[in-house]
Amino acid sequence: MFRRCLAFLLVVGALFAASPRPAHADTVTLNVGTLAPAESPWGKVFKVWKKAVNLRTSGAVDLNFFWNGQQGDEGAMIGKMRTGQLDGAAVTAFGLSMVYKDVLVLQLPGLFRDWAKLDSARNAMRPRLDAEFEKQGFKVLGWGDAGMAHIMSKGFDVKTPEDLKHKSTCFIQGDPVEPMFYSVVGDITPRQCAFAEILPNLTANTINVVNTSSIAAEQLQWASRLDHVNTSVTGIAIGALLFASPKINALPADAQTAVMESGRAAGEALTGNIRAEDAAAFARLKARMVAYDPTPTDMAAWEKVFAETRARLRGATFNAQAFDEAIRLAQ
Repeated sequence: MFRRCLAFLLVVGALFAASPRPAHADTVTLNVGTLAPAESPWGKVFKVWKKAVNLRTSGAVDLNFFWNGQQGDEGAMIGKMRTGQLDGAAVTAFGLSMVYKDVLVLQLPGLFRDWAKLDSARNAMRPRLDAEFEKQGFKVLGWGDAGMAHIMSKGFDVKTPEDLKHKSTCFIQGDPVEPMFYSVVGDITPRQCAFAEILPNLTANTINVVNTSSIAAEQLQWASRLDHVNTSVTGIAIGALLFASPKINALPADAQTAVMESGRAAGEALTGNIRAEDAAAFARLKARMVAYDPTPTDMAAWEKVFAETRARLRGATFNAQAFDEAIRLAQ
């Protein structure tokens, strides 16, 4: 982790050399919300980013982070950004979808299962995605990831979709994808939860299945309540550093450039960090949990359900053009 943060500092150092530091009399504070703990992989990069912005602007801009969901869940943070109570937030795809729903096409079940394909598709779609967020009054400073998702459970294997029937599953409030997936599987009534509600539900045994990344399972302590993992990837969780456009646009031009450029560098640093940390977390979970490697027959069953889920989401839930572009780019 230290080496990766050092690499980020070197990137920022290059930015310092590229342009002189501006001088401003007053400090503008940008309040930024995140669900991440301060000592998490996200938190460590955000602290370096805060230092970079402070140095680059000679103290004219300060990033003030609110950790551990202090500003509420992602829906609350997006709402506060709209009303000016919060200036920015590090959010997952669920928060992003509250601004532009079609961003969730990058998380369609079974569509992307390796980083290279996701990177290629997201880079191709980024001009359109950034423009759509800008229309809604938001700027994406940097895109990132939240890990590769796996089905994790308590007390039983989930070898195929059939093993989910009559189990206690959940989905994040506002997500249209996972409820559709459970509907396709059938005989499941998933519980709608905010992120902060999942751990108490796991503890109370009112949830016994979670579809999540390894790093999220560890950082949010869900893994402590789970003991089985299916090793196949159900999808890749994405996220971004999202800011309210009016606040960024109100900054002096040099400070605006400093925040935007360092934000992109932070996003790139997070991408490398989170991918490495997620892989390490998955290795730890496999060693501790009962890990099941699906057979080709099992995978065929998953693919059938994933394909049916995607088909039902096209048009009705997602714009057909955005949906078809994601499908094409995933090939």
